[in-house]
Amino acid sequence: MNTPSNTEQSVNISRVLHAGYLFKKENTQIAFDPIFENPFSKNCYAYPPVEFDREAIQKLSLSAVFISHHHDDHCSLESLVLLDRSTPIYIFCHFEELLDWIRELGFRKVFHLELNTPVAIGPFVVTPLEALDRDVDCLFHINVAGLHILNVVDSWISEETMNILKNISPWHMILWPFQMMQEVEVLSPHRNLTEPEGLPQEWQSQLLALQPRFVVPSSCQLIHESWSWYRHHFFPISYNMFSKWIKSFLPMTDVVRLNPGISISLSQNSVTIEKPLEWILPIGDQDVDYPFNSNEKPQTTTEISTHFPPLSEEQQKHVLDFCENKIIQRYKEIGPPLDIYFQKKRYWLLSIFDHQGHAQRFFYEIQDDQMQRIESTIETLGWTTEVPMSTLYGALALGETLTSMYVRINPETLDSKTEHALADVDLLEDPLVRTLFNGVFGSYQKAQLKRLLNI
Repeated sequence: MNTPSNTEQSVNISRVLHAGYLFKKENTQIAFDPIFENPFSKNCYAYPPVEFDREAIQKLSLSAVFISHHHDDHCSLESLVLLDRSTPIYIFCHFEELLDWIRELGFRKVFHLELNTPVAIGPFVVTPLEALDRDVDCLFHINVAGLHILNVVDSWISEETMNILKNISPWHMILWPFQMMQEVEVLSPHRNLTEPEGLPQEWQSQLLALQPRFVVPSSCQLIHESWSWYRHHFFPISYNMFSKWIKSFLPMTDVVRLNPGISISLSQNSVTIEKPLEWILPIGDQDVDYPFNSNEKPQTTTEISTHFPPLSEEQQKHVLDFCENKIIQRYKEIGPPLDIYFQKKRYWLLSIFDHQGHAQRFFYEIQDDQMQRIESTIETLGWTTEVPMSTLYGALALGETLTSMYVRINPETLDSKTEHALADVDLLEDPLVRTLFNGVFGSYQKAQLKRLLNI
């Protein structure tokens, strides 16, 4: 890293956590996707490990907060509630309910972000740009002190946006989402959990077109519970691998790793280390890297379920009522599945495991949007799903998300004919996954709001 000349304009950039950043220029501070929790999203732990000084965070004076989308690892009400209620909140979200929930916390200035419409905050001009999934998220172009910075968050860049970005030069820094989280692959690990051979070709072509001076591996810094097999399978790319790949096709680009709390000064041609954020407290070694191991054997649902506390009698009744009755009604309400596999009659086994690893089994006959419970079946099972009872309760009552539920789909090989038919079935068409999450918005934040307001 070089020392900037006295005449160079610069901006201070600090990493918070995951996709969270703090930008500072003169007396203006703006934050992006701030998360001040460890763990967050139920089972995501800061990696490298840190703690947050909540009292110090409450004293922060932020000129604005920008939130790229509604996912709980980017928009957490339990983090926002620490901030001064006069802080303007700008969020890209098609659901007005989320803005209303933030207002219920007492924030008086909550605004929708419009694509390609710049927002000026002091010396900063922040422009939200279209992501590949424009119905969910956005990315940000930050222009300050003659510097162009691209925050890709954890989006994929659309072709239309790439055409805009290629006309902007130079890109002084890009905050690039370096991890390909295997949140779908871990649902059915026998299908495919292999280490990637390199970056996606699309990433290479896009970065080559943009020719950034600096790249920050971004949108990660989380890992799962110490006992969980996810620690070895969920994140397939290490910081070291990412840096080597970038240098292989962008030899003039410097890769700058920013751990939580680290601050830098970015100028036209240099990055210098600045004083770290005092309210982010590192714990132990901060130069850890992801231990992806495709040979690590996935735990069984029996074993996983023993790591969760027992449910109360009332909570158990809530889960059993869902499995016996409400799941059937919900399945019909959301309409027919898109995957042709479920348009034919299938026999489905749902197994829920208590804290001792004992399973309760529920058999169903399903076809299109119809589901009925049956006592058992002598017919060939066409689909099986397993889940700990505790995490299923969490999804039903506490806003638990799919990545923390430890759902296992078709964990054992069915007969060869059925197994072959399952190879191309979309795992997100699983009957349990659909009934819990299809068409459902903001359950995590809604549960947070209830807790924070003691509703």
